[in-house]
Amino acid sequence: MTANATRVLVLNSGSSSVKYQLLDMRDGSRLAAGLVERIGEQTSRLAHTPLATGGDKREREARIADHEEALKAVADELAADGLGLDSPELAAIGHRVVHGGLKFTEPTVIDDAVLKEIERLVPVAPLHNPANITGIRTAQALRPDLPQVAVFDTAFHTTMPEHAARYAIDVETADAHRIRRYGFHGTSHAYVSRKTAELLGKAPEDVNVIVLHLGNGASASAVAGGRCVDTSMGLTPLEGLVMGTRSGDIDPAVVFHLKRVAGMDADEIDVLLNKKSGLIGLCGDNDMREIRRRIDEGDQRAALAFDIYIHRLKKYIGAYSAVLGRVDAVVFTAGVGENAAPVREAAVKGLEELGLAVDADLNSVRSDEARLISPEYARVAVAVVPTDEELEIANQTYALVSN
Repeated sequence: MTANATRVLVLNSGSSSVKYQLLDMRDGSRLAAGLVERIGEQTSRLAHTPLATGGDKREREARIADHEEALKAVADELAADGLGLDSPELAAIGHRVVHGGLKFTEPTVIDDAVLKEIERLVPVAPLHNPANITGIRTAQALRPDLPQVAVFDTAFHTTMPEHAARYAIDVETADAHRIRRYGFHGTSHAYVSRKTAELLGKAPEDVNVIVLHLGNGASASAVAGGRCVDTSMGLTPLEGLVMGTRSGDIDPAVVFHLKRVAGMDADEIDVLLNKKSGLIGLCGDNDMREIRRRIDEGDQRAALAFDIYIHRLKKYIGAYSAVLGRVDAVVFTAGVGENAAPVREAAVKGLEELGLAVDADLNSVRSDEARLISPEYARVAVAVVPTDEELEIANQTYALVSN
């Protein structure tokens, strides 16, 4: 890597989309960002923002057949801003990979053996790893000389002790099929827990934090001294909190019941629990803003959905308070966590005995900055810390290739 190679391109490849950001690692500034969506459909969309020049967002709609064509379109947009993939200033491409199993506990330079292992994990991440692999292979074809780095969603959670990670099922069966709790949103939990320690003026190893990553997908984690000791998602991202379209925790016998009584097969139940449950299953909406609007109009279904969402959230705050023993902060992040003041207020209400409280005025402030929203007398800090998974991926990627 040359001395002037200070840029990292971060790619997050979904089944029909590619999100990207180009960052300058000298100061973490964003040079460009964008999204290609509806890949493979009749009309695809590319939205690109040249942040380095302060130019206007550029959007175009046309069919983009596959991920290779999508990344070539991204490369063209970057080149138009003088930030092409052929630039000697590009140090590496960092890829978000959802599932790394137990093998990958840190960012990893991708070679054939790494790709094969990511492929082996497809059965436990069938919606995510195949798309991640496609993005990696396409990027390798475009820049075969450049280091490609995988940063795994599961890596931060590999520090969980066995008693937190294991399910209480037959050990031989579990080991044969790699059934255990892996956790997800790891880059967010890592970034936010570290930033929360900074906000408190302490080192990460001196702080115990409960992180609540609340977006359409939602997860909680208990972080003791910078290390994850428990998290709400499990073998897949289905377990845990109530989410936009996922059920979260559910009696596993519901699956057998639906098969016997409703005649549903495995694929139908999978779709039900992952795409037709959670908030959208409870009230028909998975946008918290719309749910709150309906509640204000007296909609009882929306109110019940909100109450179920909050009840599950409180259970995890209480459980992780017990797991950690001492809690220094509870922190909200991601789309709902950062923007929905009523969610933060309701989640903490009634937990005064745990040392938690929210100041109404501080909670109502909208800001892109990390901030405390608890009153000075609160024993446990309550914070809002905007997540930055792309910066976390870029930092981990650059640190690896620099060394």
